[in-house]
Amino acid sequence: MFGCSNLITKETFLSFSPMAQHKSFYSFSVSNRPISLFNGLLLLASLLLLLGVFLPWAGSPLFPFPNRISSTLPSNWSDYSLSQAAAFVAKDGTVIVCAITYPFLPFLSNWLISVSRQKHQDKVLVIAEDYATLYKVNKKWPGHAVLIPPAHDSKTALKFGSPEFFNFTSRRPQHLLQLLELGYNVMFNDVDMVWMQDPFQYLEGSHDAYFTDDRTTIKPLNHSHDLPPPDQNGVTYVCSGIIFLRPKNGAKLLMKKWFEELQAGSKAYEGDQPAFNWALNKTAHQVDLYLLPQAAFPAGGLYFTNETWVEETKGKHVIIHNNYIIGYDNKMKRFHDFGLWLVDDHALESPLGKLD
Repeated sequence: MFGCSNLITKETFLSFSPMAQHKSFYSFSVSNRPISLFNGLLLLASLLLLLGVFLPWAGSPLFPFPNRISSTLPSNWSDYSLSQAAAFVAKDGTVIVCAITYPFLPFLSNWLISVSRQKHQDKVLVIAEDYATLYKVNKKWPGHAVLIPPAHDSKTALKFGSPEFFNFTSRRPQHLLQLLELGYNVMFNDVDMVWMQDPFQYLEGSHDAYFTDDRTTIKPLNHSHDLPPPDQNGVTYVCSGIIFLRPKNGAKLLMKKWFEELQAGSKAYEGDQPAFNWALNKTAHQVDLYLLPQAAFPAGGLYFTNETWVEETKGKHVIIHNNYIIGYDNKMKRFHDFGLWLVDDHALESPLGKLD
């Protein structure tokens, strides 16, 4: 039945052309061998089988960012809940979170290119702080953005230290706590970062919270993973831009304390980092904390200014944080200067593609 006699020859293939349409569809002969309707259907079934086998592999390099549109996604993105969004993007119980306003879409795309190179882009959930971002991201990449009201004004980039900037960053612990309560591991990143390697390989053990020191003082490669000692003012200088949390009581307590500190000290804080450090210090005896290695997760004030250290630790860098500099244009220029602005030449590596 499956022998050579049933193979379609070159002459048979040509018989499907317009030049041969005068022949009967149901029965015609080539080289005196009849081709029946059954054989035609068999050919069609074989083609459909091949498509059924290969189309599910659309996640291959030939199809790097398939639109995983699910019937569970809403028709109106303003009705999309955090629990729905987390369930859609989570992989192995983990969600990678960032929070942005519309002007920072280029930085989001730049960060996503680096995340995609480490094969973790499907876990990313963008918390849109305005409706323009919500609709733009979901148009380009359905299901990967959610808005948790209230929404911010999307017209201008938030200025560091402004009341609007504080209101934006002060929502962070609430978002992270909600995801922990839903049972997910959560990695939070600011989008002024570039992944050089896979950071998940550094999340050793099963600690509650993982974080990085934001100081520029050089540590030994085998430095302690404990919370750094406080300065003369009694506080540490830990970065709130890279955090990994497991859905454990200690991590939830830390997020609650962080939010409380923000509410209590809102007039004194510029952004959420000082409050995060106070929360860390006040809960250190109740939370299992883990300081990530400096060589892998350096502060921007170290990586972008100490060429000798960068050369000595070459090959060890995992996430580069473009902090210790203020201003949208300044951050972009520094990324350009250090060859870390990827959007111009590699936009198609971002799930968002080229931005309009």
